[in-house]
Amino acid sequence: MAEEGYRGPQVCSIVGITYRQLDYWARTNLLCPSISVARGSGSQRLYSYRDLLELKVIKRLLDAGISLQAARRAVEVLRGSGEDLASTNLVLSGSQSVLAHTGDEIIDLLRGGQGVLNIVPMSGVVSELAAAIHELDRAETPAATPAATTVAAATPAPAAGAAGG
Repeated sequence: MAEEGYRGPQVCSIVGITYRQLDYWARTNLLCPSISVARGSGSQRLYSYRDLLELKVIKRLLDAGISLQAARRAVEVLRGSGEDLASTNLVLSGSQSVLAHTGDEIIDLLRGGQGVLNIVPMSGVVSELAAAIHELDRAETPAATPAATTVAAATPAPAAGAAGG
């Protein structure tokens, strides 16, 4: 699944957003799918794992009361980092967003007079995303026994006495 990307309904289920939100964010270029954009009727957007990670961060920020404009700036910081996000913290301070790698860096921001609005530990976002993807994969993978039962039930049984001629 990960090589092919994730379709819109899957993304919504994994991230915990509505399809309307996902569509709006794509149309306003907050986050466009990096694998495939929709190209007319019948085509589908395909999102990468990194897209899911950014969407999860946006969702978490909005849930914490951060404005969509501040969330946009935070996503730009994530995109520009190119780092292992699981080991960082996203710190939103006023109109500034930075990645902090250690608790000391966060304390330095506070000492510098920065009023921190929100700190998002990226390791939490990464583990939540992994759990949601695992749950979706489990839900979409058909169990062997029910499928075999369905095939057997669909096959007509031989008529009684047909073998006796």
